[in-house]
Amino acid sequence: MMRTAALALAVLLPVALLAQGRGPGRAPGKAGPFTRLPDGKPNMQGYWETLNFFSAFDLEGHDKAEFGIPAGKGVVVDPADGKIPYQPWALAKRKDVLEHHLFDDPQAHCWLSGVPRQMYTPFGFQILQPPGNVVLLYEAFHSYRIIPLNGAPHASDAIRMFEGDSRGHWEGDTLVVDVTNQNEKTWFDMSGNFHSDALHVVERFTMADANTIRYQATLDDPKVFARPWKIAFDLGRNTQPDYQQMEYACVEGEKDLQHYTESEGARKK
Repeated sequence: MMRTAALALAVLLPVALLAQGRGPGRAPGKAGPFTRLPDGKPNMQGYWETLNFFSAFDLEGHDKAEFGIPAGKGVVVDPADGKIPYQPWALAKRKDVLEHHLFDDPQAHCWLSGVPRQMYTPFGFQILQPPGNVVLLYEAFHSYRIIPLNGAPHASDAIRMFEGDSRGHWEGDTLVVDVTNQNEKTWFDMSGNFHSDALHVVERFTMADANTIRYQATLDDPKVFARPWKIAFDLGRNTQPDYQQMEYACVEGEKDLQHYTESEGARKK
């Protein structure tokens, strides 16, 4: 059976972080209250990282490892059973991908990760809040998102992008980001969970304290899922005083996985 170690190597997921359950710059314990910008909005600026690294492997939790995917706690909070509500045909397709096609993970071939996967790809990212916008600069894949807050409409429905088209607004102290116009070429994780080009994502970023953002995303895709569903996890601030975001280059269309040995994730000969 094909293993997925090559996929893990493709995103350089640190085993130490999985064991610790946190990122390298996460300050222990509860932090003080968050600060605000001159316009009164929460100050989210700084470097952040996901605090649930298992989600990079699989949004759904499971008790034992299989197909090279380790056991761990998932981040699906609705439905209550923690399972993605696939339509029957889509569930069958996901099963086939999981059992036979994990080599084809788009992220392992260095395509951009899409939303929400870019949020839990195991590298840090920076949040900036210039007037009228929120900007997310990701360490992985040279990716970025510019989120206007001016109420402008989404791009034409004829346009499809790997990271989609994001439009944001504030609901009290929560940043709400509406994401449309994604293409169908990304997966949600390394376990073959997928979507179509009809995917609509609504993200919610809520500051819990100075070093914690509660992240939630509602995902709707009437072509693939029986109903909308939600994921939720925390983002932690990187508090290392000398931290610098590195440049992680990954060339789109990466083909080197075919040269890995079968035990490291290559296709079966």
